[in-house]
Amino acid sequence: MTNPVFSNNEAFRDPVQRRGGTKTSPAPTSSPYGQMGTAGAVGADAASLDAMYAAPSATTADTKRLTYDDVIIKTGGLLALLVVVAAATWTLAPQLYIIGAIAGLVLGLVNAFKREPSPLLITLYTVAQGMFLGGLSASYAQFYEGAVPSAIVATIATFAGALLLFKSGKVRVTPKFTKFLLIGMVGYLLFSLTNVVLLMFGSLEGWGLRGGTMGIVISLVAVGLAAMSLIMDFDSIKRGVEAGAPAKFAWAAAFGLLVTLIWLYLEFLRLFAILGSSD
Repeated sequence: MTNPVFSNNEAFRDPVQRRGGTKTSPAPTSSPYGQMGTAGAVGADAASLDAMYAAPSATTADTKRLTYDDVIIKTGGLLALLVVVAAATWTLAPQLYIIGAIAGLVLGLVNAFKREPSPLLITLYTVAQGMFLGGLSASYAQFYEGAVPSAIVATIATFAGALLLFKSGKVRVTPKFTKFLLIGMVGYLLFSLTNVVLLMFGSLEGWGLRGGTMGIVISLVAVGLAAMSLIMDFDSIKRGVEAGAPAKFAWAAAFGLLVTLIWLYLEFLRLFAILGSSD
């Protein structure tokens, strides 16, 4: 896995097959006409079975296990909070994006490497990232008309496309897939760090190495990596559900998806801004 939110939690790793024990045969029961074979006992057993089958299915509250519904509800709630905070920051105080960026980075690292998910810290991370995205988006909107709505639509479309591909089975997370994604992300990280350093020391101006045709190509590669990371996230969540992970890890799954979606949005925002500046 490449997303540390999932790779650092055993709940989302490959389930270990536990087939070591041998199945023992049940102890022989007495004859139906013996000690347990009375009509009253049989009637009681039948009534118990009827009650069991008539009982409603166990819910998450009963099993305390991770379900897809849990992940969907938590993710939807965090995304709603992110949008509300971003809209408020854009309208009232876009300059707070710097505080949001720093707080989001710190809280993101803390949440990513925590063994147990913290709903409070994940919520605070969402608020901080909402401040960051709201202020940054407002800044982009001033210079690159149409970049923000285009990035939002593209992010939603990519998320839906990645989910459909994963559910259809046409794209599977194999060792080759994981290796390719890991190499691509390491290369992209090194490229981005190099670009930042060159910009800081004044060796380059504007978008630096990400300007022009090369910048467009790099942005498209980054979008592809983010989309692949989404598929990896879906696979990790599927493993957690199938392994019967505790329900509390729905917060970790929602946080992991949120991290990838924010990355995807930022890449699209940069891509449309570069396209706009080259017109």
